[in-house]
Amino acid sequence: MRKQILAFVTAACLLLAGCRQEAVVTQQKEPVHISLSWWGNDVRTEYTIEGVEVFERLHPDIKVDVSYSEWSGYESRNRIQMFSKTEADVMQINFGWLSEFSPEGEGYYDLDAISDQFDVSNFDESFLGYGRRGGKLNGIPIAMNAETVYVNKTLYDQYGLDIPETWEDLEEAAKVMSPDGVYPMSGADKALWLYTIAYAEQVTGRKILRDDGSLNFSPNELRVMILFYQHLVDAKIVPQMEYYDRLNIQNGVYAGTVAWVSDAVNYCGAAMESGYEYIAAPYTHTAETPEGAGWYAKPASLYAVSKNTQHPKEAAMLLDFLLNNEDMAIMQGVEKGVPLSTSARQALDQDGQLSGLQYEASLCMESCENLSPINAFIENADLYAMFYDACNLVLYEKATPEEAAGQLYLDIKHNFNK
Repeated sequence: MRKQILAFVTAACLLLAGCRQEAVVTQQKEPVHISLSWWGNDVRTEYTIEGVEVFERLHPDIKVDVSYSEWSGYESRNRIQMFSKTEADVMQINFGWLSEFSPEGEGYYDLDAISDQFDVSNFDESFLGYGRRGGKLNGIPIAMNAETVYVNKTLYDQYGLDIPETWEDLEEAAKVMSPDGVYPMSGADKALWLYTIAYAEQVTGRKILRDDGSLNFSPNELRVMILFYQHLVDAKIVPQMEYYDRLNIQNGVYAGTVAWVSDAVNYCGAAMESGYEYIAAPYTHTAETPEGAGWYAKPASLYAVSKNTQHPKEAAMLLDFLLNNEDMAIMQGVEKGVPLSTSARQALDQDGQLSGLQYEASLCMESCENLSPINAFIENADLYAMFYDACNLVLYEKATPEEAAGQLYLDIKHNFNK
């Protein structure tokens, strides 16, 4: 009988132990799911996914669901998601989206509220200001960008010319180079548009836009831009925009080009592989104005957190990893631009990745005190298409500069309510 009782107690204990074991299993914490979205090429996708895997190993209680595509698909999908409130918890955003979706700072999560999970001290406040709207920190710039002047030093040396700093320097260079069919400078449509804005702002002392984003140029300032573009083309300082061909950078027909910091290698890399030495030159200016006046800078892109996220703490942890983690920084390199995060930049420096033309251009941008924050409206493709239409009316003698500028002014007011 005693043996039977002992057997019963033992069985009961085993049964209870099994129940407790089962209870422990069923009460095991489920991982928190958050989402991350970005745009970019295959290289960006590969290293971002690799980084997410590292993050999940560091935080096994967090699962990151990813979505990505090339730019145009990402932009259209993001618009739908923002309006339907189905955007990712953490997302790469374009600078212009802050004004579009969060003009008062209410469209994205206020990152200051979750700064205990995100090391914001890695970022200078001057850069964080680009991500603030209505006093709220809506986005963290990953890297900065600005149209920059790149010069083929090899060609300039061959012609016995100094690296150009002023508009007058370019004019003198054109007199020497143009007999050989060489242009001292060049630029694609947006680059030349911003180039002419820089000149017009320097010589008129007026900004093209007011602080509220409305047009500040009168027909007279627009006339200055049109006449200057005509001069650039007629003096063979730059090729006419419609005939711009990037291959001419590589073959030495263009002795310089204007392009974003992030596009330094994209535009000049083939030329450097061909044996040309390219350098980042000063921002072109008049002899009377300081370098950088009339030129604009912006974040290359930013990370933001959805205002609708159910997991702000975990989203902030992922944000911190993407921007500040040393392993992530080394995987990403300078593909998104030279990072602003101090810890990320230190990691790249120790890894030997902070060198070359893009880094040189980034240092020029960061050391220039006269660059202004860009308003997204200036980058509107329809706007600068109107500008070139007005310029062509003058180039082909279909209108006077005054007539073309007056019509351009009315078109901007009518089409953009500016």
